[in-house]
Amino acid sequence: METEGSLGSLLRWAADHGISDSVDQPTSHSCLGHSLCVSFFPDTGGRGLAAVRQLKKGELVLRAPKSILLTTQSLSLEDEKLDMALKRYPSLSSTQKLTFCLLYEISKGPSSWWFPYLKHLPQSYDILATFGEFEKQALQVDYAIWATEKAALKSRTDWRGVEGLMQESNIKSQLQTFKAWLWASATISSRTLYVPWDEAGCLCPVGDLFNYAAPEGESFNAVDVLSFPSHASLNDELELLEEQRDSQWALTDGGFEENASAYCFYARESYRKGEQVLLSYGTYTNLELLEYYGFLLQENPNDKVFIPIEHDIYGSSSWPKESLYIHQNGNPSFALLSALRLWATHPNKRRGVGHLAYAGSQLSVKNEILVMQWLSKNCHTVLNNLPTSIEEDNQLLCNIAKVQDLQVPRELQKTLLTYGGEFCAFLETNGVVNRDEAESHSSQKLKRSLDRWKLAVQWRLLYKKALVDCIGYCTTTICSLSS
Repeated sequence: METEGSLGSLLRWAADHGISDSVDQPTSHSCLGHSLCVSFFPDTGGRGLAAVRQLKKGELVLRAPKSILLTTQSLSLEDEKLDMALKRYPSLSSTQKLTFCLLYEISKGPSSWWFPYLKHLPQSYDILATFGEFEKQALQVDYAIWATEKAALKSRTDWRGVEGLMQESNIKSQLQTFKAWLWASATISSRTLYVPWDEAGCLCPVGDLFNYAAPEGESFNAVDVLSFPSHASLNDELELLEEQRDSQWALTDGGFEENASAYCFYARESYRKGEQVLLSYGTYTNLELLEYYGFLLQENPNDKVFIPIEHDIYGSSSWPKESLYIHQNGNPSFALLSALRLWATHPNKRRGVGHLAYAGSQLSVKNEILVMQWLSKNCHTVLNNLPTSIEEDNQLLCNIAKVQDLQVPRELQKTLLTYGGEFCAFLETNGVVNRDEAESHSSQKLKRSLDRWKLAVQWRLLYKKALVDCIGYCTTTICSLSS
């Protein structure tokens, strides 16, 4: 476990190059100590930044000058060879370029100007692209499995597109492998911050120690709909609402400020001494958090659960497919209710009641009951078709937690062999089928696989709980209407 002590060299280096958590009191021994300190939060993200005093909402808590931000531009300006190499491959995406630049810089070893920062980057990540076949199938839900396959394919395609550049640049052979590329692309995906001059973003030493806080969830209602001009399309309306919500959080979280020529971070709320200071990266579902950052939230106001929907339901309204979902608390989204109400209406009558449906109004008691019955039935169908139940997933997570608590490698592997069910498939996937192999197998590799498997089980469990809660929502609504 890394502590502030083991990060001392990084914090001193950062202070020497202008990073500070103090507006008026620059320090020489560390860039932290006036507003923030490195701490460990086992239940909320692991290593992160804590308040060392009371912080007020909107207060500047950290500033990193542009000169210390690791970007494609900053690296290529300092290295003519790198700059010329990138110019020979103009078709590469900005993310491919920055990922390659990261590997190129790491290849320099201690001679790199950024070495004090690079040596503290995580050794592994749990983003979807790193999931093996077993972890992918453990998600159980088709669209989650498809998202994992898509992420893995994109990573491999991006790597192949840069193979020629890596060979020409003569970076170390071990850094040209797909394994190294996957690590570097995961670093870029999970740790970069937005900058206006590069779509790939920047790596910000110390600034990337903030853990994630989700912004508030959807607040889409009749007032939102009716406040738009009549000529605006639904897609325009959704995009505008998304922009408004994102801009709200951008004001309190921070960003690159041209007038200060620095990345400035602000307290998104007031914090007491010792509390973890969090940063909102944006609005993400749990599957998206897994895809880009390698974690999920047990309580995520922005999570979305999708169930199979017939084509005629999509065709009955103008709502985009991605807006038809169930919230983590089981409530159907505004758009899903609107679409189902229109679908449950006779086609000849939809035009006459469309304005009511789009404003979020119930069309009739009979219509609303039909909608609730359809929703409840389809949630039941999805749950019944999944390989495991909520109870089985809860027990599985308990067993995984017991295994993760074991510190002695031999005990870890022996304990794994005592469990049946999915544990057998897990061990077989990792090349362990008997006790002799368990004792010789890399416990570190097993632990990393175990971490990803746990994430997959946690995701599918939250998915199932949302469906159960949706069934409860439907039942309550039907009872209320029937009485």
